[in-house]
Amino acid sequence: MNYLRFSSHPLKFLLYLEWSLLGLIAIAETLRFYWFHLPRFPLAKFPYLSLGCLILFGVMGLLLPQKRITEKIAYTALEFFLVFMLTGTGFVRLAALLYIVIVIRNCFIFQGHAKTTITGLAYLAFLTTQVQRIQYRPLRPMPPRGNVLDIERLLILTLISALLLGLVLVGLQLLVTAILAERKSREKLMIAHQKLRQYALKIEDIATLQERNRIAREIHDSLGHSLTAFNLHLEAALRLLETNPQEAHKLLQDAKELAGKSLQDVRHSVSALKSDPLEKKTLEEAIFSLIDNFQRSTNIVPQQTLQITTSLPQPVKTSAYRIIQESLTNICKYARATEVKITVITNPDLQVIIEDNGQGFNPNQNTTGFGLQGMRERVHALGGYFTIETAPQHGCKVIAVFQLAINN
Repeated sequence: MNYLRFSSHPLKFLLYLEWSLLGLIAIAETLRFYWFHLPRFPLAKFPYLSLGCLILFGVMGLLLPQKRITEKIAYTALEFFLVFMLTGTGFVRLAALLYIVIVIRNCFIFQGHAKTTITGLAYLAFLTTQVQRIQYRPLRPMPPRGNVLDIERLLILTLISALLLGLVLVGLQLLVTAILAERKSREKLMIAHQKLRQYALKIEDIATLQERNRIAREIHDSLGHSLTAFNLHLEAALRLLETNPQEAHKLLQDAKELAGKSLQDVRHSVSALKSDPLEKKTLEEAIFSLIDNFQRSTNIVPQQTLQITTSLPQPVKTSAYRIIQESLTNICKYARATEVKITVITNPDLQVIIEDNGQGFNPNQNTTGFGLQGMRERVHALGGYFTIETAPQHGCKVIAVFQLAINN
């Protein structure tokens, strides 16, 4: 965008302030203040021309150049020319307000040292106008000593007004610059927040896709294999039903066990697909449910230590549940363990430890699976620590630590 327009003005209250200041100048030029006498020079003899210059100066505030430096310089030069016509030649009242307007606009047009230079030029132009007015201001006829006193008072008032305007211009520039910088920072923060949300959604989609792929792979490997074996056992049992009933009965018993195992696999897959496993449940209740299902599937009663003394954020609770669920699923399928220990404590961070005495595995050869990778990504996404201590024939220990100070 080459120009800053009214509809896109970032601080419209400053634009309204400009109009208010210019309105005061217009009123001062229209009304007659007999107690404030100034000589009226060429441009002042044509009040409509003065008001026309003032209106043009005001309309310029609706369109501020933003990119091309030549347009910025030409725009600023035209501003100073109009102010010179109004103050240096026309002697408008409340002329100092024009320089305040220039400084306000200058903050939206220039950056860095150029902004300070324009503010300095505006102040220098004001001082020049004040000197010009002192030269042409008529003094009342007074005694010699009184005449000197009147001049001293005029000089002191001029000096004070010059100092006050200088402070106003500098303070106004710093204030508007700070407001614009804060607004830009807020906009950048909003953009970064939006991008972060987009990245989070992408990561969530990727994680969901990986989870679905993992579940599909598990269904294909475990449930597909179990159902195939189940079908073969039934076919064999039907063939042997008349010739060898005892063998057919044994095959039917094996088929029943396969059906039970398949049902457990389906339950695990459905449980993993739940969007909110902790819906209307505390973390302790959800863990007890996992332990109960695990006990029914393996006849192993896990040792449990649950000491959750602080409130946990929902993402942390969900991740802790998923890690325990995935660990118990791996133990059920691969570990061949007889003892399992589950520890969940807050001291002060949340520590989740799942340990078994199974056959273990080589961590250097089994770190890219969907299960282990998913657990690691869940913990790292929340700024936590994750590790696996295992070796062949030495069991497995899964450790996940969530820093609650970061997630609260």
